[in-house]
Amino acid sequence: MIQEICKDEKFLAQKAEQATPDDIQTATDLLETLEAHKDGCVGMAANMIGVNKRIIEGTYMVMFNPQIVKQSGGYEAEEGCLSLTGTRKTRRWQSIKVQYQNEKFQTRLKTFTGWTAQIIQHEIDHCNGIII
Repeated sequence: MIQEICKDEKFLAQKAEQATPDDIQTATDLLETLEAHKDGCVGMAANMIGVNKRIIEGTYMVMFNPQIVKQSGGYEAEEGCLSLTGTRKTRRWQSIKVQYQNEKFQTRLKTFTGWTAQIIQHEIDHCNGIII
């Protein structure tokens, strides 16, 4: 179900709780909401739809409990967000290795680069309560 975008900075600044298999519906809602906003959004975290769980959706791939375990190639970026007004400067990594759980809650490890890596870093920041 398409959810309303949360713009409450106090809520967005909270660290998200670990996701569990009971949160599968949230992942579905996240994907449907992302698809509804595809003209202006390339990734989402669960807190952007009002659910304080470590779930992100980026490039149409759901990740439960994602954590960056390795990064390289730092650079300066400027990003916008559906939950926040305007754009903000931030530091990102060109390459990241992420440990996460898939929709079956199997642990996976994958390296991402470029634009995809930037999207995932932005969404993981949401999980960590970091508002850029």
